[in-house]
Amino acid sequence: MPLIMDHGINVDDLFGESGSLELGLSPTAPKGLAQRLDEMRLLGCCQKIAWSRLGCIAYISQDGLTVNVRYLHCQPSDGRWCLSKDTPLFPVTEAHGSHPLVHICWNESGSELAVVDSSGRVSIYSISIALNSIAGQRQAAFDPDDEINQVVGMMWLNTQRSVHAFLQAAKVNGRWAYSPFRRRPIGPFHPANKAALVCVTRSGLIKLLYQNPDSRWAEISAELKNTSYSDRLLTHASLVATQAGIIVTTHSVCQKICVYRVHVSWNPPQWDPSTPKQSNLFPVPSFRFAHGNVETPSGIWNTYRNTGENEEATSSTNSIYALMHLEIIPGAVDNPAGSTANPWILAVYSNPLAATPHHTGQNGSASIIVRWQLEAASQNLHPKFDEVVSKKNHNAQVKPKMELRRLEDIHFNKYVISVDQAEHGTVLAITYDDSSITFYDPKTMAVFNGTDDNSTVTCLTQAGFHSPPEVSGLQISFSPSACAAVMLDSEGQTQLRLVEHSYGAENGLFDESKFSAAIAALTLAFCRGCGSDINTDDILMLVMRQLSSEAQTTFLNEVYRALPINCNFTVEQDKLMNHPYIPRCLSLQAALGFRDRYKPRIFTSAVPWAILHLRHGAVLFAYFFQYIKSTQTDPHDSDVLRMVLGNTRWVLDFSQYILNEVFDLADEFESVLSDQEAFTQKLKTTTSLPLIILLSSMSRTFLRFICRGLRGVHSGYNPSAANLVGDSRIYYSETCHLLDASPVRIDVYEKFLAGVDSAVRHAYHGAGFGDTERPGPEKELLVNARIPPVLVNAVSAIFRSVVPAVRGEVDRLAVYLGDYTWLGVGDDKRTEVYRRTRDVDILKKIPLRAVVADVGSGANNTSTATNDNNKAGAGQRIRRCIRCCEISSDTHPPRSLPAFQMIARLGLLRSCICGGMWALEARSPAGQLDGSPAPGSGLQAELRTPGLMQGS
Repeated sequence: MPLIMDHGINVDDLFGESGSLELGLSPTAPKGLAQRLDEMRLLGCCQKIAWSRLGCIAYISQDGLTVNVRYLHCQPSDGRWCLSKDTPLFPVTEAHGSHPLVHICWNESGSELAVVDSSGRVSIYSISIALNSIAGQRQAAFDPDDEINQVVGMMWLNTQRSVHAFLQAAKVNGRWAYSPFRRRPIGPFHPANKAALVCVTRSGLIKLLYQNPDSRWAEISAELKNTSYSDRLLTHASLVATQAGIIVTTHSVCQKICVYRVHVSWNPPQWDPSTPKQSNLFPVPSFRFAHGNVETPSGIWNTYRNTGENEEATSSTNSIYALMHLEIIPGAVDNPAGSTANPWILAVYSNPLAATPHHTGQNGSASIIVRWQLEAASQNLHPKFDEVVSKKNHNAQVKPKMELRRLEDIHFNKYVISVDQAEHGTVLAITYDDSSITFYDPKTMAVFNGTDDNSTVTCLTQAGFHSPPEVSGLQISFSPSACAAVMLDSEGQTQLRLVEHSYGAENGLFDESKFSAAIAALTLAFCRGCGSDINTDDILMLVMRQLSSEAQTTFLNEVYRALPINCNFTVEQDKLMNHPYIPRCLSLQAALGFRDRYKPRIFTSAVPWAILHLRHGAVLFAYFFQYIKSTQTDPHDSDVLRMVLGNTRWVLDFSQYILNEVFDLADEFESVLSDQEAFTQKLKTTTSLPLIILLSSMSRTFLRFICRGLRGVHSGYNPSAANLVGDSRIYYSETCHLLDASPVRIDVYEKFLAGVDSAVRHAYHGAGFGDTERPGPEKELLVNARIPPVLVNAVSAIFRSVVPAVRGEVDRLAVYLGDYTWLGVGDDKRTEVYRRTRDVDILKKIPLRAVVADVGSGANNTSTATNDNNKAGAGQRIRRCIRCCEISSDTHPPRSLPAFQMIARLGLLRSCICGGMWALEARSPAGQLDGSPAPGSGLQAELRTPGLMQGS
């Protein structure tokens, strides 16, 4: 038998062009595209990069053995926003061993991550105290090591809570009007509000992995039955939750698409941990299937179908096109009436990379999107059934069945590598192999080009934002608000890209309508982020990079008006403590004025920054009293009382700092008090943070809440109580000592605040300002840090009568000699020196002894800080806020359950007082500014000298 090579066959004729072994690939094809297309064809779950709603970016390393995380952060050295360095999550590598990782997926809130390997084993982790610190919840060893168990589709169950949503922004009488509504959650839900994950395997099993109230994991499974074909091997599956149950769409190796409706029932359906009968009876789920017989062939491309010459032509089941992506697009989610439209199925088919464009019947398209509308059709019986005599009710309703109505195909001359739902479901983003992105309206599949309507805004892309293909990659994930995206390139590196907008400046001309629409779109995105409680750092980064200071002020004013926030709290003060949007707006405003960690903030940013600190103190004291009630018989956590001590010291010093400057201003203005015009002109040139804090009803109310809390701390505790032991007793005793030794008694300060409040009320009343007019000047104080004309008389009254009334009851010398540099709110040279030599724990308000050797590197040091079981070198570990760059020395959750519950209710477990997320980093110890060791040691030195306290 002659050998094949005896005939002189050219190997290049088999594999490609002469002189190469490139397998016939196009020279312009991106590196790694063939491998990526193979991954998408063989397995439905192959997403290797995902951006969490908390702001954490997780991605699988190029070798497939490690999961790394990155995040957007503000650099302390220059205030610029960028991507952090990589942090490997070693527990993931240990859990999966040598099995390659193929898919990652965040849950709805963005706090829990599911990792899937090539054998279908699933491990689950949660963000515990920082974005780069995870805690394992479910081990991969629970699942069998079998390729038939590979996951082809996955979906987290939603949490049972409604959120504030915004439909659109429309221009009415020259101003933007926003459409808020309450969006209902879509089930099914875990009765105990625990984590739950639905998976579809290659063998046709649907599994529900769920966490019991005791934090242990369990699972149930069932077979996706379909009698129309015997091939059980699936390649892709997509799941979406609807009001009528979970819709599941699968694709098998025999090119069949099937649709199921799955219901999850729990027994018992409700879970109340306080009920004794349910203490050992955890909810158990079960599956119920409906309409499992709908299917459609996938190989349906031929010349007749595409040209419309013969719609009845037989489908070609051996089409060269292969399924790459399967997605179920739900109906309108951001809709006040709920999701009323039926979902539709989107399938992306692509031909092989080496296929010639002249393949018969393919029209040269690299990828084709095929769509089906999912509709409920009534089942009509044959008329002969009406003649059958039956004793049953003749008006019995026949259950409707699901039908798929084919929609028009969409052809592309580029390969589709990703289909993503962005901006809360209002945008469908399609990414191609050349890294370009096209944004579509999911309702009509019309392309958003930004030139349609400048009077109605539904999303960023509709308002003209676009994503230039400045970076390349074959995997992509969008930020929570779709202002940015990260791409995973062929080298396994992450690349950041931001959307862009001309903001009305085109060809040397300016279009006000386009600028206004862009600001409204950013405002709408920020409002949606606030309502859904998701991270908005991508919006902040975009605004700081692309908008001028004047445009930033325009955006900020629009945000305050859109949410809406009534800045007037002269009457309804109790609403201030639980207002959901005020902290988000204050944090945004404070971050816009941050320059670096040493320089003071811009004055308009210093005001909200100080108010955030006051809010932290007011809320802390309120929850502290609830903590006391829950630990009447248990020993108190010393860390809680240490936090109370530090915050007590901070608010006392801050209140004295306000009083000291107001006393100085009263002396300075004494010569012009009798000349109204001179007084007004002098006040216009005066920049005083304490004066703005006093005049603003928001900050003044927080000060009053703080005084109420301090009185409760002093009078509500018994130092000899049995549950005050060890350090707890010392911390509480020192807190009481601080209050007793304060140069300004609490009742005197409350008298001072009452006098200021009376002066402000009289000024409003004298100018005829009622409740509808007061928000204007209050917003002027808060947003622009300017004293409005209506409050000039209030300032005069404060200097004339309020200050003299309390001056005699205050130890003026002690207030004057007080050291307020550690507060971090001043703009003098001494405060800057303190910033360079000391770090203050922003939660506990405790100055730390050691200083960072190179503060300029800031959060870039996160390469040495990983998860809790990874050693971060010899330096002490800290948490740094990725937004305000402040520090917390707590790197572990509270030890006791009441303390944990208190910190969790304060929202400080994973985030700073400004709302920014924490990131772990190593903190290298260094000497003092002069190289000498810090004086003082021990607990008493820590308690009595604010600038010399040791870190925890």
